[in-house]
Amino acid sequence: MRVLVTGGAGFIGSHTVDLLLSSGHEVVVLDDLSSGRRENLLAHLGKPGLTFLRGDILDPEAVGRALEGVEAVIHEAAQISVPLSFEKPELTREVNVVGTRLLLEACAGRGIRRFVYASSCAVYGNPGRLPVDEETPPSPLSPYARSKLEAEEECLRFFRERGLETVCLRYFNVYGPRQGGGEYAGVIVKFLERLREDLPPVVHGDGRQTRDFVYVGDVAKANLLALTSPRAPGKVVNVGTGRETSILELCRLLLRLTGKRVEPVHAEPRMGDVRRSVADVRRAKEVLGFEARVTLEEGLERLLSSLGWNL
Repeated sequence: MRVLVTGGAGFIGSHTVDLLLSSGHEVVVLDDLSSGRRENLLAHLGKPGLTFLRGDILDPEAVGRALEGVEAVIHEAAQISVPLSFEKPELTREVNVVGTRLLLEACAGRGIRRFVYASSCAVYGNPGRLPVDEETPPSPLSPYARSKLEAEEECLRFFRERGLETVCLRYFNVYGPRQGGGEYAGVIVKFLERLREDLPPVVHGDGRQTRDFVYVGDVAKANLLALTSPRAPGKVVNVGTGRETSILELCRLLLRLTGKRVEPVHAEPRMGDVRRSVADVRRAKEVLGFEARVTLEEGLERLLSSLGWNL
């Protein structure tokens, strides 16, 4: 199959490209490199099977070029930072909602067979019960989460009205090699940036908030399965491990793996932070045949190794 991966030079996108190519698919990557990096695709650039196009999903001409000869799309391009979404809600909606709608329209007009959309567990907010299943009423707490939910609704509308086989995957907390750092980094990367400098990790709030950390290689497998599963079209599917880990537990595990002897410090809770989160993964097994295989400790070891830590 010839597959377009938007945001394919990014964190999850590049791992998905790796798996698609190793599985024998041809891949087109469309990425504006605003957060993605060419280095993430270095093993494939210039080789048969991969076409890289630098462009924006808001640019109809770039999207049209990227879709030439394509049979399916995995849509990873997005503004993914919750803090930035509070600072720039209009930008977040423009990229995540308008960009997705334009891409869906282009796909429907060209007879693309399947469209896999990268959504987020953030759409649930603080659910009333755990683990959270896909029938739980969404309650987004941030502009980012609202944009992901609105884009999901667009995908499902195109399935109902236009016959485009859309699949919405709600990723839980994805981590692993190539994850971006800096001001808007995820909690694992932020902890490691501090530990590298022998500084104490900063825990927002009491640290008892929980997350379902899922390894990026497992997420790439879920993307691949969603391309071909006959039961997936028109579905929303959680992609997680079904295991709940507190931020303090995560911090203790990283301290043990890195051998650092510092104590975490606490800061104010972050706006839009969810209190507890863990996936009900039954639908992923039933619809995709997907089950996360990499344990948190194993995944963190792989991440640390990729960053040059001596374990």
